[in-house]
Amino acid sequence: MVRAGAVGTHLPASSLDIFGDLRKMNKRQLYYQVLNFAMIVSSALMIWKGLIVLTGSESPIVVVLSGSMEPAFHRGDLLFLTNFREDPIRAGEIVVFKVEGRDIPIVHRVIKVHEKDNGDIKFLTKGDNNEVDDRGLYKEGQNWLEKKDVVGRARGFLPYVGMVTIIMNDYPKFKYALLAVMGAYVLLKRES
Repeated sequence: MVRAGAVGTHLPASSLDIFGDLRKMNKRQLYYQVLNFAMIVSSALMIWKGLIVLTGSESPIVVVLSGSMEPAFHRGDLLFLTNFREDPIRAGEIVVFKVEGRDIPIVHRVIKVHEKDNGDIKFLTKGDNNEVDDRGLYKEGQNWLEKKDVVGRARGFLPYVGMVTIIMNDYPKFKYALLAVMGAYVLLKRES
């Protein structure tokens, strides 16, 4: 039989005391931990920058945030993008674009393309699950997008992998709970 107040008491109190663990370290161990953390962060940044160079896209991986592209993509799908300037934009392909005045890029399909003799291209987009085209989403007075508005073109996806991102944005407390669990895991792993 377990008393109500005894739940979770099988863990040593020091396993969740981060500052206590830090105080127990000598300077060399502390420097090692800080250096290790810095190497992890810098490695992640180098991988991200390398992906930017390889794909030609300022954001090579994005998460679908709405259901406007269903059934092609669902909310939470992780998209892999490329954005090579020499590739022509064609009707039917899925692009990620930014509109002036909006912070979050939009994932929609190109439905019309106008190409001039001098090579300038203007195009119109629409979400597969939307009734009308995207002219209502563009900045006021803008009827077409240009190549400069494109962040990338969808080349592949992983279904629902980005749901963690959506949950963390929709429920900020979940983000902090996840960080706390990860921190506790690291501390427990280190003690064993």
